Amino acid sequence: MGLEVKPPKATFYIWAPVPKGFTSISFAKVLLEEAGIVATPGVGFGEAGEGYIRFALTKPVERIKEAVERMKKLQF
Repeated sequence: MGLEVKPPKATFYIWAPVPKGFTSISFAKVLLEEAGIVATPGVGFGEAGEGYIRFALTKPVERIKEAVERMKKLQF
């Protein structure tokens, strides 16, 4: 779907660059309003976080897979 992420080594978060044309806040808003997915805008962690979004991997794997399928439908 265009988001490139690396598996976390020692945490339960994934950081992903936001698609072109989005800020971390605007992308988080699209995810929430159009797909029902909660993600944290990277800018909330400081200026260096802008351009990234953080996903928590604290839900069961099936729920995470469901979120990924919803994201695929957004076509960003």
